[in-house]
Amino acid sequence: MISRRNIRVKVMQALYGLASFTLEEKKNIDTEKEKELKLLKSNIYQASDLFNISMLYLAKIMSYAAVDAQNRGSKMLPTEADLNVNTKITDNLFLIELMENLSFRKCVSEGHLEGKIEQDKVKKLYQLLSKQEEYLAYITNEERDKDEDRKIMKYIWKDLMLEDEDFQDYMNDNFDSWEDDRELTSMLIENYLQKPKKVNFQNFISTEKMEYARELFITSLEKEAVLMDYIQPKLKNWDAERVAMIDLILLRMGLAELLFFPTIPTKVTINEYIEIAKKYSTDQSGQFINGVLDNLLKDLTESNKIRKIDRNK
Repeated sequence: MISRRNIRVKVMQALYGLASFTLEEKKNIDTEKEKELKLLKSNIYQASDLFNISMLYLAKIMSYAAVDAQNRGSKMLPTEADLNVNTKITDNLFLIELMENLSFRKCVSEGHLEGKIEQDKVKKLYQLLSKQEEYLAYITNEERDKDEDRKIMKYIWKDLMLEDEDFQDYMNDNFDSWEDDRELTSMLIENYLQKPKKVNFQNFISTEKMEYARELFITSLEKEAVLMDYIQPKLKNWDAERVAMIDLILLRMGLAELLFFPTIPTKVTINEYIEIAKKYSTDQSGQFINGVLDNLLKDLTESNKIRKIDRNK
């Protein structure tokens, strides 16, 4: 489920962790490399945990309508409203699909995610939801509509959970990568809402993509000298020491893909690193990365050093 762009960002962060090493520390670079490689894998799997816990919170908030109905109906002197709490959302088609998904249930069980759920947050967000016009319109429509089921689930995630300061603090406190992976989590939830039956929660990253992450990290690190020999002349009036560290890392990664990853099209590589630079570096970084990689590609193509495989054959 995780995309190559997400993997590139994870690799960039791992390489950045090694970029500030002193000469003395670099003597033990092999040991540190292995540590960062393990951390890279751990960060990828933590992104999976974020997706799973977010989906479980979403399910708990929606299911709380049944808890609320039971609690209010059990009062000593229940009102008519207490006895008629609308629980339509508990039969939401996407919620049912999620709770019946065996891969999701296994992830919840194996990750002990139930124990990480804070019921006060679930209750608070449900109570907030129950007052929203969008929710009231949803439950008063007696007909079951798949698009409306999808829309309300997306609304809870995007407009309530992501906007709730207490929930954001919880995610930041419990997951170091939340700020970096929030967008990825939203993308994965959106993908689930589009095709819930095709989501395998236990197949967050394929063996192929994990190998890609490893090879991109190792190649960008071990071939740094070779890559910088190509990059340095293209910096023109820029001193390499004055270029943003992240930009240099992205250039190394991009050039590594151009030279050593034959199945990745050159256009895809350049476009991906431009977008990553725009988000994670300076305002001028996207244009800078574009210019340098484009010049490198022209020279390498002329010297017949770009060898790509047509994946359609």
